[in-house]
Amino acid sequence: MSSMITLQNFLAPEPGICTEQTLYHRERGVVGFSYDSGIYVIPRASRLSFDTYFNLFNLDSWQACTLDGLFLELIGTGEVELQITHSPVGRSAEVIHRSVVTLEPGQPHLVDISAYANGKVGGVLALALTAIGDQVRLETARFATRSLPDTLPDLTVSITTFKREDEVRATVDRLETFLAGFSHGDRIRVQVVDNGQSAEIVKSDHVTPYPNRNLGGAGGFARGLLEAETAGASHCLFMDDDASFHMENIARTYMFLALARDPKTALAGAMINTTNKWAIWESGAWFNGACRPLWGGTNLRSTSRLMQMQHGVNDQKPDTLYGGWWFFAFPIAEVKHYPFPFFVRGDDISFSLANDFNIQTLNGVVSFQDDFTEKESAQTLYLDLRNHIHHHLVFDSLARSPLSTAKVPLRFILRSLLRMHYSTAEAQLMAWRDVMSSPQFFDDNIDMSARRAAIKELASDENWHPIETQPQENQPRNITRMSRPWRTKLGLLTLNGHLIPFWSRLGSRMTLHIKDRGLVYHALGAAQITFLNTDRDKAYTRRHDKRRFFRIACDAVKLTWELKRDFDAIKAAHRKGYQEMASKPYWQKTLAPDVTSE
Repeated sequence: MSSMITLQNFLAPEPGICTEQTLYHRERGVVGFSYDSGIYVIPRASRLSFDTYFNLFNLDSWQACTLDGLFLELIGTGEVELQITHSPVGRSAEVIHRSVVTLEPGQPHLVDISAYANGKVGGVLALALTAIGDQVRLETARFATRSLPDTLPDLTVSITTFKREDEVRATVDRLETFLAGFSHGDRIRVQVVDNGQSAEIVKSDHVTPYPNRNLGGAGGFARGLLEAETAGASHCLFMDDDASFHMENIARTYMFLALARDPKTALAGAMINTTNKWAIWESGAWFNGACRPLWGGTNLRSTSRLMQMQHGVNDQKPDTLYGGWWFFAFPIAEVKHYPFPFFVRGDDISFSLANDFNIQTLNGVVSFQDDFTEKESAQTLYLDLRNHIHHHLVFDSLARSPLSTAKVPLRFILRSLLRMHYSTAEAQLMAWRDVMSSPQFFDDNIDMSARRAAIKELASDENWHPIETQPQENQPRNITRMSRPWRTKLGLLTLNGHLIPFWSRLGSRMTLHIKDRGLVYHALGAAQITFLNTDRDKAYTRRHDKRRFFRIACDAVKLTWELKRDFDAIKAAHRKGYQEMASKPYWQKTLAPDVTSE
C-alpha cells in the first residue's frame, strides 16, 4: 500500500487560502474539524461527504492520463459506512460501493475502483462517510494508482515578481516546505524572476533567484522560460507572485503531467477571486473580440452547478482556448513561440494561441487572486486594448475584416464613454494609435515607462481617494431623479445623455459599488457617478462632459477610417513583427547579459 502513487490528496479548508467549507466537504449532523491537525471527527449517525470542488475525482479529466488502476485510500479510526457515488454525464447518480468497515489506527483502508480508470467510464466519483461507531476520526484520504511511467517530468516553477517582497517570500517558503516532503520534490525546482530586484530570495537546493530588468510579466516569464530550458526542464509552470493557492496544486499538476498520454498536454489552473471565494472567475477561457471565461460565476457551493461544470470538461473546446499565467503548466518541447513583449496583459493569450498545446483543466487546481474588477484602470484598459487589437491582426483563427477589427477598440471606447470614464477612453485611443503605428512600438517601449507615466498623468481624475478626504460634493450619494426603467431606456437611446441637452441637470446622481463599476447598464441614466471600492473606504466621482465625449468620438471615427485604409499593411507588419519578437533569439538579445548562457 505504501507503494501507491497519489493522484489527489483530499483537501481541507486552510486559513489564509480559503475556508469556504462547502468547497471541501459537506456535513449532515455535527462534524468536527481541526485546522491544526487536519483531522475530521464524525459522531455517530453524522455524515461527511466529499462531492465538492476540491475533493471529487473527475474521471473525464483523468481520461487524458494513463492510470495503472484506481484506488481510494483512507486512514483513520472507528466504525464507518463508506460509500462511493458515481455521477455520470446526463444520468442519475449511482452508488458503486457501500460497505461498513472499521478503520484501524495507522492502517490504510483501500477500495479498488479500477473498473472506472482509463476512460472505461466517465463522470465524477465522490466519497461519503457515515459514522456507525460512537466516534470516527478521518486523518487522510486520497485517490491513487499503482505505478508511474519510467520517465518523469522535470518541472520548473517560474514565478515572476515585482515589488511584492513579502508575498513572494511567503510563497517560496511554502514551496520549500512542500517540496521537502513531496515524493517527487527532487524533480521540481523553483525560480523567482525578480523584476524589481528587491525580493532578496535566498538560493537553495530547490530555489534560484534571478534578478531581472523590469520588462513586465512578458519579460519576466520569457526570462523564466529561457532559464528553465537552459536547465534542462521538460515542463515549466508559470505563476504570479500575488496568487494564493494550496500546495496540492503542485502535486496534482505534477502527477497529471507525468501520466498524460499526449506530450502536448498543458494544464491551466482555474481562478477564484478573493472577494467571493465560492465562485469561479474562470476555468480556462477563450478569446475572440474579448476574453471569454469558461464557467465564470459558477457557484461552487451548489452541487448541481458544480456537477454541470465538471461534466463539461470534455466538451468541445474553442479553437482559441488559453490559460492564464496565474497558473499555467506546459511542455517546453512544444514551445514554438516565446511571449510577445506586451509588458503585461495579453501575453498569456498570445502564448496559448501561438503554441500547439492540448490545454486541460483539473478540479481543485486553482489560484485565489484579488478581484480583477478593482484592478481595472486606464492603465490596464490601455494594455488590454493593445493586445486585443494585436491578436486579431496576427492570428488566422481571429482574422476579421477591417471594420470588424475596428469594432474591438470601438466597443472598448464606447464602454468607457457611457460610464463617463473619458480619461480611460483617451488612453484607449492612445493604445489604438500605438498598435497602428508599427509593431516596432512594442520593442521601442518594452519597459512601458514613458507610456505608464503619460497614462498616469492623463487619468489622475480616475484615481481612488480616501472618502474622508474628498470634497463634500464628491461624497458618495444615491439621488435618483428618474425611475430605474426610464433611466435605462433614456440612457440607451441617448448614449447616456450625450445626445440631448441639459443632461447634467436631468441625469441621476448615483453611487455604484465595485462589482457594478465595469457594467454599462448600471451607469445608464446617470449624470454623475461615485464609485466605491470593495472596502468602501475609497471612491472617485465621474461627471457628464459632452465636449470630451464628442472629441473622443470624432477621434475614434478617424482611426476607424485610417485602419480601413491601411489595414493590409498594418496586418502584414504585425505578423512579421510577431515572428521576430515572440522568439527565443529576440529575448536572449533583449535580456542579455542577465540571461544564463547555454
